[in-house]
Amino acid sequence: MSNKYRVIRRKEINARKEWPAITYLGAFGGALFGYAITRVALNAYPHPYHWAGGLVGAILGLGGGWLWFRLRGDIF
Repeated sequence: MSNKYRVIRRKEINARKEWPAITYLGAFGGALFGYAITRVALNAYPHPYHWAGGLVGAILGLGGGWLWFRLRGDIF
């Protein structure tokens, strides 16, 4: 009789993990913060500049989230 359950190795479990929650939170918070700062600082410029500020904030927030995860661990 064949075994219908497969043994999952620890290496496979670690490979399937998603990004830590703090990276998503950092990217979202960085995008909001970057958008708000560029909205105030570049008020006279067209709106795509504000979107670009949000994108830059999200990228920086993502890096900050990874740094937080490496130094302090995940938040959950």
